[in-house]
Amino acid sequence: MYALIPAAGSGSRLGATGPKQYLQVAGEPMLAHPLRALLACEPLRLVAVVVQPGDDAARAVLGQESRAVLAPCGGPTRAASVRAGLAWLLDHGARAADWVLVHDAARCCITPGAIRRLIQACVADEVGGLLALPLADTLKRQRDGNEPVRVGATVPRAGLWQAQTPQMFRIGPLAEALDASAHLDVTDEASAIEAQGLHPLLVPGEASNFKVTLAGDLELAEAVLGARRAARAAEQHGHA
Repeated sequence: MYALIPAAGSGSRLGATGPKQYLQVAGEPMLAHPLRALLACEPLRLVAVVVQPGDDAARAVLGQESRAVLAPCGGPTRAASVRAGLAWLLDHGARAADWVLVHDAARCCITPGAIRRLIQACVADEVGGLLALPLADTLKRQRDGNEPVRVGATVPRAGLWQAQTPQMFRIGPLAEALDASAHLDVTDEASAIEAQGLHPLLVPGEASNFKVTLAGDLELAEAVLGARRAARAAEQHGHA
């Protein structure tokens, strides 16, 4: 069982001066937090961080952890980076039948508990699955036309889920699904699997497992991770 973190993007929507996976969040690079959560899950043999060729910034984040490795094969899109990362895993000892958990570096508040819950739910399944949350908010579809933007319709939210990561599938079938859907606008691994006529499991995730996309998300992640760090420090002090 393996994990893959695509970390080859620029994070342009965040407006940062560099790749957002290296921005400081709660005293560490953003990438360090999801990496630590994945490494805390014993079934994972290896966590491969996919970066652009020549990007050595992640090496310092990985440190001396033997189960964390760099895969310098990132592509121009997230899907391309994931596909290249799967090929890298196969070239470095993984088998097509092995499971892989693909997780976004920008979802830095993921917890080991959520990852273990996903593994437990999917490991005996024929397809695999993903962490997700049932939608709680009322959804509006905008009306076609010029500014100002107006509501065109309310979208029923019953049965709708918000996809998260990790998403867990077998390496071979996921690679084949990504190849087959290369001409489609797939935004996650589950979309590629679904395009093959398969139905991934929906495993309840956590609200804190949001994706850092805008500046406000960064502030929220700082608050969440800072609170967890403070709680751990208080617990350790109590046991001292």
